[in-house]
Amino acid sequence: MRTARLLSLIAAAAVLSWTMPARAQVATSLSTAAAVVPGKGPPHLGVMADAGAPDGANGSLVFRPFSWLRAHGGGGTNMISKGVRVGATLLPFGSGPSATLEAGHYFDGDANGLAQRFAGSTFSSPLLQRLGYDYVNAHLGLDVGSGRVVFYIHGGMSYIRATIHNFGSVVAGAATENGANGSTEVSVKADPIVKAWVPSAKLGLIVYLW
Repeated sequence: MRTARLLSLIAAAAVLSWTMPARAQVATSLSTAAAVVPGKGPPHLGVMADAGAPDGANGSLVFRPFSWLRAHGGGGTNMISKGVRVGATLLPFGSGPSATLEAGHYFDGDANGLAQRFAGSTFSSPLLQRLGYDYVNAHLGLDVGSGRVVFYIHGGMSYIRATIHNFGSVVAGAATENGANGSTEVSVKADPIVKAWVPSAKLGLIVYLW
């Protein structure tokens, strides 16, 4: 009887010693597979807010298809009128150094109210009655954060194109005030267009939601 029990214990021990390495190998394989299978990854959609010049203050929707690329589009104000802007940012390392290219447009607005804050309430100019412009930003920057919240500072150069409205009437009025006689006629056939490259910069914050 004791011999039979002893043989049973020996057999059970042999079975356990044979199956334990196999179980350990299966557990190791499962943990390795779990490490290899990627997770959901970072969120792709979010909102962005920034302020700078010549951009003004803008709010945008952000789409990040890859960790190294994001695109945005939205609108804002420059305290004169409303505008729109689209752009894309390259992030070679997912965060840190970045390169951004953007294009925007501000519709015509009356800038006399803004100018009066600095030049006095009596100031008014026909040249500021219809002020709008197109702009393109070429910026390098630093983006801090690669998860749901990203803070950035961008700076570089901007190309601005603006039409100076009412220029002809201002020139004619100036000629009259300077005492031009009736035989002198001043005329401007088309409103002049101003083009310039200027330094630019902005600060911004992105919050990814989905």
